[in-house]
Amino acid sequence: MPQRRFDVLGIGNAIVDMLAKASDDFVNAENIHKGVMTLIDESRAAELFGKMPPPIIASGGSAANTMAGLAGLGGHAAYIGRVHDDHWGGLFSHDMKAIGVHYETKPAVMGLPTACCLIFITPDGQRSMNTFLGASTELSTDDLEEDLIRDSAVTYLEGYLFDKDPAQEAFVLAARLAHKYGNKVALTLSDPFCVNRHRAAFQKLVSAGVDILFANEAEVCALYEKNSVEEVLPLLAGACELAIITRSEEGSLILNKRKQVKITAEKVVRVVDSTGAGDLYAAGFLFGYTRGMDLQKCGLIGSVCAAEVISHVGPRPQADLKKLIESKGIL
Repeated sequence: MPQRRFDVLGIGNAIVDMLAKASDDFVNAENIHKGVMTLIDESRAAELFGKMPPPIIASGGSAANTMAGLAGLGGHAAYIGRVHDDHWGGLFSHDMKAIGVHYETKPAVMGLPTACCLIFITPDGQRSMNTFLGASTELSTDDLEEDLIRDSAVTYLEGYLFDKDPAQEAFVLAARLAHKYGNKVALTLSDPFCVNRHRAAFQKLVSAGVDILFANEAEVCALYEKNSVEEVLPLLAGACELAIITRSEEGSLILNKRKQVKITAEKVVRVVDSTGAGDLYAAGFLFGYTRGMDLQKCGLIGSVCAAEVISHVGPRPQADLKKLIESKGIL
C-alpha cells in the first residue's frame, strides 16, 4: 500500500444512533421490522423516540463506525458525512473528533435535520433499525474533499448512502479520484434491501470502480440474484480485486482471483447486540490490509473486532482494540 496521511477515508451516512433494549412484544406492537434496517420519515422518528426506553445516544452510521474502529486500533481514519447545524449534528462532530477521526465536513445550515437511527435490541441480540436519513441524504459531489481522497490509502464507501442520485454520483467521482492518485476503493453493500433497490447500479460500481468489496451472505446473494454463496463465488472472483463475505457464526470468507481464505469466527460468550458487527469487521480487516498484512491476519483482526462489538450494547468498541489484538498474538 502507498504511504498516505490516512489509512482509510470513510464516506457515508452521518447518523446519531439511539439504542435501547426492547421486548419482542414492543417490537411487534409498534410494527417494527425485526433484524433489519427500515427507512422512516421525521414524524415516525419523533413518534418512536417518544416511546422508546431511555436510550444510549452516540454518533453512528456504518462507515463512521468503521472509522471509529480503525482509530481504536491505532489507525489513521478520516470521514466525510453530511449533518445539519443542529444539536445532533454538533454531537456527531464532537464524537468523531473525540475518538481521533479526522472530520471536517461543514454542517448544512439549510435543509433537513441531522439523521438519526432508533435501534431496538431484543433479548436475542437482534437489532431493529429505524432510520431517518435526514441531512445525510443530501450529500453530493460538493461534499467531497479531493485532498482527503488523495491522502487516503483506501476510500471506503457505505452502501446505505446509495439511495439518492447525487450520492451515487459522489461515489463514482470518489472512486475515480482515488484511482487517479493510485489509491484503493472499498465498498460495503450494507443491506440486501439497498442492493435490491439499486442492483444494476451496484453491479456497475463493483465491476468498474471497486477494489475491495465487503458483504454478508444475504447482500452478496442479492447482488447477483443467487440463492447461495457458492453460486456467487465465481462471479465475485472476476468482479473485483478482493471480496470479503461475512457469515456470522460461520466466520468469513476472503477471496481474490488466486485463492480463498476461510476465517473462523471469534468465540463470543453471549451475543448482546449485533449492531456494528460488519462495520467493525471491516475496520479490523482494513487496519491489517493498509499495513500489508496477509489475508489470514486481516481476517483474524476483523473477526476479533466484530466479536468485541457484539458482546455489548452499541456499535462502537468499548474495549481497547489494539491491546485486544495484541493479546491474541496477531500483531
